[in-house]
Amino acid sequence: MNDPPPFASAAAPLAPTGIEGLDEVLGGGLTAHQLYVVEGLPGTGKTTFALQFLMEGARRGESVLHVSLSETREELRAISDSHGWSLENVPIHQVLSDGGGLEPDDQYTVFHPSEVELAEATARILEQVERRKPVRLVLDSLSEIRLLAGSALRYRRQVLALKQYFAGRGCTVIMLDDRTSRDHDLQVQSIAHGVIVLDQSHPDYGAERRRLLVCKFRGARFRGGYHDLQIRRGGIEVFPRLVAAEHRAMLPTEKIASGIPELDQLLGGGIDTGSSTLFVGAPGTGKSSLAAQFVTAAADRGRVVAMYIFDESLATLLDRADGLGIGLRRHVEAGRVNVHSIDPAELSPGEFSNSIRRAVERDDVSVISLDSLNGYLNAMPGERFLSIQLHEILAYLGQKGVATLLVAAHQGLIGTAMHSPVDATYLADAVIMLRYFETRGEIRQAISVVKRRGGAHERTIREFRLERGGIRLGEPLRQFRGVLTGVPVYEGDEDMLLETRSP
Repeated sequence: MNDPPPFASAAAPLAPTGIEGLDEVLGGGLTAHQLYVVEGLPGTGKTTFALQFLMEGARRGESVLHVSLSETREELRAISDSHGWSLENVPIHQVLSDGGGLEPDDQYTVFHPSEVELAEATARILEQVERRKPVRLVLDSLSEIRLLAGSALRYRRQVLALKQYFAGRGCTVIMLDDRTSRDHDLQVQSIAHGVIVLDQSHPDYGAERRRLLVCKFRGARFRGGYHDLQIRRGGIEVFPRLVAAEHRAMLPTEKIASGIPELDQLLGGGIDTGSSTLFVGAPGTGKSSLAAQFVTAAADRGRVVAMYIFDESLATLLDRADGLGIGLRRHVEAGRVNVHSIDPAELSPGEFSNSIRRAVERDDVSVISLDSLNGYLNAMPGERFLSIQLHEILAYLGQKGVATLLVAAHQGLIGTAMHSPVDATYLADAVIMLRYFETRGEIRQAISVVKRRGGAHERTIREFRLERGGIRLGEPLRQFRGVLTGVPVYEGDEDMLLETRSP
C-alpha cells in the first residue's frame, strides 16, 4: 500500500475502538452502524477487545450493552478488575439462565432443545436491545448461537436475521467467535461488514506472540497484514505494521562528526543524517564503543539520541564508556540519550518498530543506535522476516532524517572464515569494518570503510586502538599486505604502528 490515509470515506461516521493502535490500522475506527465479527481462539483477547470497545463508547456518552451467552457477569468483572477498569457504565446482560439447563423444566421431551432455546435466547437479546437502545453492542459469542441453532443453515439464517434487525437502528455490533467449531462457517464472514482475526502463537522459547489481522473491511481502506499486539494491565495495545512509504519526505542532509579527526577523515567528514551506518567485525573489536562515540558526539551537539541495546546491561555500557573516556554517562543522566534495554524473549517485531517510531515522532530523536543486529535477530519470530522488517525500519528512519547506527558481530575472531548470522551490508548506506590482525606477537585491530553511499571516503586501512584515554586511529597501514585476512605480510617499517599506552 503506497498511499497514506485517509482510508475511509469522509462521509462515513466512525466508531473509534478505544484500542491504541487499532484505529490507526482501521483509518480512524470502525464504520459506525454496521455489524462486525471478531474471531480468535480462546486466550487471544476477544473479551478484552469487546470491553475496551464498549468502554470507549461509554466514555463518549453513548449507550452500550454487552450481551453474554457464555461468560458470567462475575467473570467479566474479574477481567475488568485485572485491567483496573470499572464497568459501572457498561450494562451486562446474561442471556442464559443461571441453572444452565439443569433444572427439570429445562429438559424438553417434545421439541428439540435448539428449537426452544434459540428462540428464547433471541427474544431475550431483542428485549434488551429495545429497552436500552444501545449505540454499541457486543454479542458474546457466536459459538453459543451456532450450538443453539443445531444446523449450519439455521445458524446462518439467524445471524442474517440479526444483521437485518440491527440495520437502520444506528447500532454498531460486534459479534465474538472463538472458532472452536469444527465446521467453521466462512459464510458468516460474508454477512459481516468487517472481520478482525486475533491470532496467538507459542514460540519454542519466550512469551506467546499475539497478532491481529483485518481480513475484511467493506467500503474503507485499511492497513493490511498482521499487526503485533500485547495484552497488558490496561488492555490491548496494537502495534501497526510499519510502512515506510507512508512517510516519504525530502530533508536536507547534515554531517555528524565523531570528534575523532582520523575517524572523520576515514568517513569523508562523518556520518550523514538520514543514512544508516553498519559497524561490523568480530566480538571485542570495538564496534559498540565506536557507536557510543558517535552517540556522545551527537549529544554534545544538542541532538536527542535513542540507544537500543540487546546484548549488555546499561551499567556495563556506561562503565565501558567511562573506561574509554567517552562521556556517555552525563548525557544519559541529563536525558539527552535514552537507553532502552531490550529483552529479545519478550519482544515482538511490531512492538520494537513501534518503539522506534514513537522515539522519532514523539521524542524528536535524530540519532538511533541499534546494538546489535545479532540480538535483533533473536527477537524475530523467524529469520526469514528480518531483512524485510529491517529494511522498512531503515527506510522509515532515512525518510525522517534520522542517522542510524547498526552493530553486527561476526562469528569467529580471525581469518577469512568469519561470517555474520545476518547480512545487513546491502541495507546499510555505510559499512565500517573492524578486524583483528596479528603482528610482532600481538593481536591488534584495524578499521576500514568498505562502503559509503553518496560521498567519497578514505579507502585505506588504519590501525584502531581502544585505550583509557579514548579511541585512537593510526596512520594507514600501507606497509602491510593482507590485514583483512588477519595474518598480514610485513612489507616495510613497523614503527608506523601505534604504541601501547599504559592505562
